Amino acid sequence: MRRPDTNQFIKVRAERLDGAPVGERRRWSDDFKDRAIAASLEPGVNISALARTLDIAPSQLFGWRRAAALRAEKVERQAPAEPRATKTRQRVETADPKPRKASPDKPRFPSHLERVDVILEPEIPPEFEGKERVRIGQEESVRLDVVRARFRLIVTIRPKYGYKEPAAILQAPAPEHIVEAGLPTEALLAHVAVSKYADGLPLYRQEAIYGRDGVELSRSLMAQWMGSVGFHFEPLAAHALARIREGERIFADETTLPTLNPGAGKTKTAWLWAYARDDRPFGGAGPPMVAYRYEDSRSGDCAARHLGDYRGILQCDGYAGYRKLAGAPHSNGLRLAGCWAHLRRRFFDLHANGESVVATATVEQMKQLWAVEDEVRGHLPEVRLAARRATSADIMQALFDLWERELPRISGKSKLAEAIRYARSQRTALGRFLEDGRVELDSNIVERAIRPQAIIRKNSLFAGSAGGGQTWAAIATMLQTCKMNGVDPNAWAKQTLERIANRWPNKDIEALMPWNFKPDE
Repeated sequence: MRRPDTNQFIKVRAERLDGAPVGERRRWSDDFKDRAIAASLEPGVNISALARTLDIAPSQLFGWRRAAALRAEKVERQAPAEPRATKTRQRVETADPKPRKASPDKPRFPSHLERVDVILEPEIPPEFEGKERVRIGQEESVRLDVVRARFRLIVTIRPKYGYKEPAAILQAPAPEHIVEAGLPTEALLAHVAVSKYADGLPLYRQEAIYGRDGVELSRSLMAQWMGSVGFHFEPLAAHALARIREGERIFADETTLPTLNPGAGKTKTAWLWAYARDDRPFGGAGPPMVAYRYEDSRSGDCAARHLGDYRGILQCDGYAGYRKLAGAPHSNGLRLAGCWAHLRRRFFDLHANGESVVATATVEQMKQLWAVEDEVRGHLPEVRLAARRATSADIMQALFDLWERELPRISGKSKLAEAIRYARSQRTALGRFLEDGRVELDSNIVERAIRPQAIIRKNSLFAGSAGGGQTWAAIATMLQTCKMNGVDPNAWAKQTLERIANRWPNKDIEALMPWNFKPDE
């Protein structure tokens, strides 16, 4: 079948729109093309149906659209660069036949962010003044802006009224505050605490930052404020530790915290002990949490005092203080579980330096253990245990067989021999994950909780005193627990300090914990 003559459609339409006689070839007017393009860009328009209405071929209409797009791009490329603040851009609006795909690296923003719409209307040329126009589309570009935090003064005015009959003076009571008759609001206390103990911004840096706004807050003054915050957070931190001791399997670790030694002109080595609980890996419903305790010593007696009569599984590294704790008469059946991550580091250093083929083989085989853990994470203990016994048990046996063969062949003073002897001494604890599905392969849960404190310690250099160390432990306990539960530490701290200032009852302390946080409406 012969296709219709497209030129015939053009000639017929030309006569109808422009009054030209049939048979006389002529070009379509620019006005007609613009109207045709605008009509084709309306939402839901069928291009083929529109072309039939105009008595033109769809390919002709698409050609006009492509030509308009090319002209617009050429104009943009040739336009001289001008400052954005003084230039008003005007361009031909066209539709791209193929929609562009969003970049996978484009960030996504939460819905609560304020949106400010800036509409840039094109300049209207004189020849278009007063003519009818149709909005055929728009282009949007999104940029992320920030409004810097600013200080403000809250002035509380309490009018005082006197009465003659009967004689009396009435005045509203003064509101309660964490720092009685002090300068800071609970919001400011929360901001300073989160900046230091969650974001690693020491007080001397905050002092300089606030000074740029003309607000003079000395670090000694802010240190006093943090002492008040730590005092009120201490019962919450103690409650968090009590909740951790209720766990079936918990983690422990410790790190140094240099502390200024008054009168000596130097620092002494103190310790920040960390205890964590997270039941989610074995399908538990309990919230994750961590508790820090400040001590002057690394003695196992500190851990014994912190854990009290705990009878569950304590997962930790091979530090002798924990082994002493498990073997004590008052252990009440406490069992130790080892950490394969600590053991792997000893071999990995040798493997990374290319010093040992045995270390390389060890690291490669250990990968298979973590591959099994990736598959069973979040499952019930019975499922985890069955998968481990089916696969991980043979891997562990093969590793120890390898070490037993190689140990007599190498120097007893070498790093490899030291790593193998450490593994042998920890074999029972390392094999605990094959006996109980609640046990993790490593103690990374507590290490992830203690790593931020190492960063804060590096920035702050030291704690100012033993009291400062205890304040550090109490505040860091609550803010890090907020992070573990996906709670905004600043929002939680502000709300909690306000509640404590208004005499929140001790019997409802559980409602103040981060895992129960609900923003005020």
